[in-house]
Amino acid sequence: MTSSPDAGAFARLRAAGFVCAAARLTDYDLPRVGHTIGVGEDEIHTVMEVEASGGGFDRLKRPKMLFEPHVFWRNLSGAARSRAASLGLAYAAWKPGAYPSDSYPRLAQALAIDETAALKACSWGLGQILGENFKAAGYATPQAMVLAFCNGGEAEHLAAMVRFIVTNGLDDELRRHDWGGFAKGYNGAQYAKHGYDKKLAAAFAKWSKIKDTPWSPGMGEPAPDPLASMTAAPSPAPQPAPTGGLLRSGVQATGGAVRSGLAGLYDLIHTSFRKA
Repeated sequence: MTSSPDAGAFARLRAAGFVCAAARLTDYDLPRVGHTIGVGEDEIHTVMEVEASGGGFDRLKRPKMLFEPHVFWRNLSGAARSRAASLGLAYAAWKPGAYPSDSYPRLAQALAIDETAALKACSWGLGQILGENFKAAGYATPQAMVLAFCNGGEAEHLAAMVRFIVTNGLDDELRRHDWGGFAKGYNGAQYAKHGYDKKLAAAFAKWSKIKDTPWSPGMGEPAPDPLASMTAAPSPAPQPAPTGGLLRSGVQATGGAVRSGLAGLYDLIHTSFRKA
């Protein structure tokens, strides 16, 4: 799991309005990362297209972001919630058609009320991962996630998306092309109301007809395994203390179990997704 960011680094990013280098994916990133969970680039393209129209940054080189007032509401209480509600930044339930073309002005106001709650209330990057899900995506704090998305570019967005998928046990659904099951876990119980399963199915049908990037393990520049932090061996335990030893986090344990149980199948499954 990525450690907490230097407070100064995040403060500078915030002062810059979240504008960054906005590094794009390389041709090899999609098949290489997809291979780690036994899918081809078509499946990865599918999720990216539905969630963020295929790109992780906007025209101003900021991470694509959607501020969710109902999520801000549930992360606030007392006077902070009342203040946010009075400014139209927070309300108890999701409302259709309540999103401006640019969510960053809303975020700026929300940050002035509660920084962490504001970051949790946004969906970020290529995978539109809700800030509340920072741990499932492999980060210690919402600040760490946003800073990593800016510093690491779209490759980091993609790695976080894969970690989120594995942590929530959705890699099976992705391999089976069970778009309803995948959408339920990724987008929530109301997925059908918003047609996420149909959007995913249509996107996959489109990408399946497009020739894949010629790739096999070892091709392209080496890149870190996005799941490495979830499967790394834990540090040596300290001597037993009266209160007991240390345990790995639930995310690490879950991710490790998923990967270890499927490791022997990844190459076989991956082969079935590659184009002839």
